[in-house]
Amino acid sequence: MRHRRPARLAVVATLATLAPLTPLTLGSPAIAATSAPTLSNPGFEDGTTGWTFTSGTGVATNAPHGGAMLAYLDAGSGNKVAQTITASGDGTYDFSAWIATGGSGGRFVAQVNGAQAGAVDLPSRSGYARYTISRVSLKSGDQLELAFESGSSWVNADDIMVSPAAPVDPEISSSDPRIVEMFNWSKRKANSWVQMPGTTGPLNVDEGNRSGTGTGTYGPSYWAGYAHRSAYYSRDMAHQLAGASIIGLNDANKAMLRAFAGSATSEHKYYPVWAVNFDNKTYLSIDYRSPTSFVREVPATFELVEKAEHAYRWSGDSAYVHDGTLWDFYKHATKDFVELHDANKPNGVAEGTGNGIFAGAASYNEVGEEHLAESGDSIGSQYQAYRAMSDLAAAKGDKTLSKKFQQKADSLKAYFNDTWSGSGSGADMVRGYTTDGKALTGWGKENSWFMPMKQLINPGARADAYLDYVDEQASGSGKPSNIEAISYLPDTFFAYEHNDTAWKWMQYVYDKRNDQHPVSKQGPNGDYPEVSYTLLSQTVEGLMGVQPNAPGRALNTQSRMPAGMGWLQIKDIRIGGNTFTLRQDGATQSTLTNATGSARYKWEARFPGSHSTIKVNGVPQRAKTKTVNGKTCTYAKVSVAPGQKVTVQVS
Repeated sequence: MRHRRPARLAVVATLATLAPLTPLTLGSPAIAATSAPTLSNPGFEDGTTGWTFTSGTGVATNAPHGGAMLAYLDAGSGNKVAQTITASGDGTYDFSAWIATGGSGGRFVAQVNGAQAGAVDLPSRSGYARYTISRVSLKSGDQLELAFESGSSWVNADDIMVSPAAPVDPEISSSDPRIVEMFNWSKRKANSWVQMPGTTGPLNVDEGNRSGTGTGTYGPSYWAGYAHRSAYYSRDMAHQLAGASIIGLNDANKAMLRAFAGSATSEHKYYPVWAVNFDNKTYLSIDYRSPTSFVREVPATFELVEKAEHAYRWSGDSAYVHDGTLWDFYKHATKDFVELHDANKPNGVAEGTGNGIFAGAASYNEVGEEHLAESGDSIGSQYQAYRAMSDLAAAKGDKTLSKKFQQKADSLKAYFNDTWSGSGSGADMVRGYTTDGKALTGWGKENSWFMPMKQLINPGARADAYLDYVDEQASGSGKPSNIEAISYLPDTFFAYEHNDTAWKWMQYVYDKRNDQHPVSKQGPNGDYPEVSYTLLSQTVEGLMGVQPNAPGRALNTQSRMPAGMGWLQIKDIRIGGNTFTLRQDGATQSTLTNATGSARYKWEARFPGSHSTIKVNGVPQRAKTKTVNGKTCTYAKVSVAPGQKVTVQVS
């Protein structure tokens, strides 16, 4: 049994020098808890308390999803389990429940003041899956009824959860109905994992401790990792952060990053802990035994630095450069951590012990007995952490430190390509070193695909050949069994503009959402939180090529739509304090509307290839070209005022 779940990330490209905006403050937990609808006995652990039960229904202990109890409905019409509460404030909420059924015809229903506000028709699925009624609007004094209704066979229900509706609700349209369906499913599913700050919930819940070890007050957070544990994981959270940013979960991103940053102490040898409970402070007990025995993996340390910088670009929150806990973490992760874990093969690359995850693993790939000291995913993540530190230092006004880390990033990339990775590609490229100094080639899953995903491989024929190898292995016998591992593949191929392959893997992940996850307690693949969050970011940052720079009040875009997708538009992309509508027509025309907010934004509209002419709102301009990660693009820089709509087109 693994101690978290296997698998994940997204590559950040350097934008303009950053300038901090006003910090975003966390919402008041007390206010959130007071105004949010509070369900009584949401897991039926107190029997029938708070709920009304018709004949043919009741509570049982035979097969709960969590805890010790569940509600059941027998087959036949008219059976119902319901709870009615009075809203104490205005707000919009999601209501989720874990439900198993012996047949179709049952329903999960929300009514407001007697009128249906949302409903889910339940399919036949004997294992638990998570169903959500999304974005139910309530006014103070409204009567909300949540109910489970019977169908053609038995229905079991458990673990109801209330989530605040995400602050941003982007709207998508396209010539391809498939991406519309995928994005709409993803944003609703992602929102359903958001915790309600200020509510009381269990701590240290896991498969062996279904009721946990007490309760705590939850902070801003969302599920990132196994849905049957009461915590979020560093690896998952890093990969979900961009998707969370797209639906406006900036408070949660910052609180979760800060929790991990605060755990990376000298006592922990500057490793962050692997998982934190939703109170944002208690380490999840299944993964933390003591300061010398806890799950830790080298790539996570570096990914958290990279993702903090990425969250800064989406939010513009100056806490990312001025908060002492965060800044100390960046410094320790990119200096002390490396120096402290570079003894086996001294070369400036952080190492694992080769002795398993509770002693410090070099790779996210936890399967096998390779005893890695250095891995492709750790060196790739270290490279991106150096790049992030350079940008964060520039935002802080420390030009010397910024230059130092840009040089460190460049040197590490050169060392990887000239020495560390060997001279081969495909199956012959080195992807790790064992503790006895042996170079490893072949397929290593995470320690293979992270190398291109982090843009560590120099662009060109060698990188393209390696991407073909990754696609071949992941499509064949080397395919990971867990969907969350596969969710990294679109990011990997978008990084080098292998857009059709990236889209192929996005569709694969979505098509497998109803398949059972290998961990039975997890439910279907689509109920692994990483799936929905990554499909969001892969749509906005991948297919539409959005690179936010909220501190600099700027953004870059470049269409990465696959062949056959004519146009794609997303309304309400929030970057800093402004929201935008972006439409891409093929790879030759982009339209950006600065829809809300008071700031003027600088837009660099990029198009793949070299073009002789570029037009801004129909007016020809001198075409400019540049090379980005080995690919030529044509671009125009435009200042877009609040309320302004600008179209840029190449011929």
